[in-house]
Amino acid sequence: MNNKVALITGANKGIGFEVARQLAAKGFSILLGARDRERGEAAAARIPGVTFLPLEVTSHESVAAAAQQIEQTHGHLDVLVNNAGIGDNTDGLPGVANLDAVRRTFETNFFGALIVAQVMLPLLRKSPAARIVNVSSTLGSLTFQSDPDNPFASFRSIGYSGSKAALNMLTVNLAAELRDTPAKINSACPGYVATDINNNSGPRTVEQGAAIIVHLATLDENGPTGGFFDDNGSIAW
Repeated sequence: MNNKVALITGANKGIGFEVARQLAAKGFSILLGARDRERGEAAAARIPGVTFLPLEVTSHESVAAAAQQIEQTHGHLDVLVNNAGIGDNTDGLPGVANLDAVRRTFETNFFGALIVAQVMLPLLRKSPAARIVNVSSTLGSLTFQSDPDNPFASFRSIGYSGSKAALNMLTVNLAAELRDTPAKINSACPGYVATDINNNSGPRTVEQGAAIIVHLATLDENGPTGGFFDDNGSIAW
């Protein structure tokens, strides 16, 4: 895998950083995407051979500049992990959610992933076997959210859950668009991981959360595409 290039967005900390670390250990050339240069460079310096790539996913100009840099340096991209994501404590039930918070959440969690996927697609098409992993959540599963017995059914956040449902639709549509290629596109749920987005309240570690993402990023030719997975297997949309 020494010639394979992987880009992870929002990778200066948390799950994204751990995905970068695990893929680097497998021999990938890692592009650590982050919007904050100081934090991004500091994070990249912690993993041998990892390169910081300035990347603000909500800015088409920033993403285009990143793609140009990848083109000049590597000529292609093998793996894209759309990991960058945010939450907002003024999000909530549809009747009370702060609309600006909902818009901000969608801008990063859905539109950011769409921009990155769209701009990076020409580079991914140059890979003999591209992989795209969209980091989603069971909170974006309509099946889970409509089940009153689901342990997370009480968590109602229209911006966050809605953006993850939209991200899952991006996965389905990308898989359909690339169905005649060797590319594989899937959504991953890392579980309730202790990260900044939940004030480190999750019971799972970043190592545990990263595992399904790394698995989907390294699928062989017989692996699935257009699916939604966690450690236990397929998740209902």
